[in-house]
Amino acid sequence: MTSVQGTSVDITTEDGVADAYFVHPAEGGPHPAVLLYQDAFGLRPHLKGMADRLAGEGYAVLVPNVFYRAGRAPVFELPEFIDFQARPEIFGAIWPVMQSLTNELAMKDAGAYLRWLAENPAVTDGPVGLTGYCMGARLSLLTAGTHPERVAAAAGFHGGRLVTDGPESPHLLAGNITAEVYFGHADNDDSLTPENARALEEAFTEAGVRHRTEIYEGSAHGYTQADTSAYDEKGAERHWAALLDLLGRTL
Repeated sequence: MTSVQGTSVDITTEDGVADAYFVHPAEGGPHPAVLLYQDAFGLRPHLKGMADRLAGEGYAVLVPNVFYRAGRAPVFELPEFIDFQARPEIFGAIWPVMQSLTNELAMKDAGAYLRWLAENPAVTDGPVGLTGYCMGARLSLLTAGTHPERVAAAAGFHGGRLVTDGPESPHLLAGNITAEVYFGHADNDDSLTPENARALEEAFTEAGVRHRTEIYEGSAHGYTQADTSAYDEKGAERHWAALLDLLGRTL
């Protein structure tokens, strides 16, 4: 795997400045870009490690703190290992911040992240890839449908609220998507029911989106996140194989 060079960066948005982590191969370049969307726990060492692994495969990876309106990362005080059962108070702090990030605000920010990548000399010209985790999978789907001309590939893993009953449900943007799409759903996930998964698959199919959706049997919501109690090594490695396959084909 290639050695990488990572740094903290600031990105000007319409509403302020988003702090972010940017990493790319230490030599050569420019490189194809990947925008990596966080889970609810935010920009932290584990996500930087995931970005480093992607960069080692030849990509320039940007991980924005999408909660920047609430402060610079780390926005929340987190233990080194996040046990969902033992630390329920964490969600009490996170939930209102998540709720405040509306689709409209998130997509304004996405435009800023994509512009920053387009202007960065370490990044090749052309569309980018997306990958997102938990709430980040939702942001990946929204970005692919809102900025289709800038996105060649969109992936999401153990995503929540990809399909809702509301008029702003992310799956309703399927008709705008021009990227190739991959979603790896967690098994028995309260935030994405089997009915939701079928509705997402049908939306992609009806819109003619090049796509693949899979259920990761035995993997819980959060299975890619090694610093949490939801981590599943088999599911995480399966996710890496699927993601790198998608990016290799499209970028």
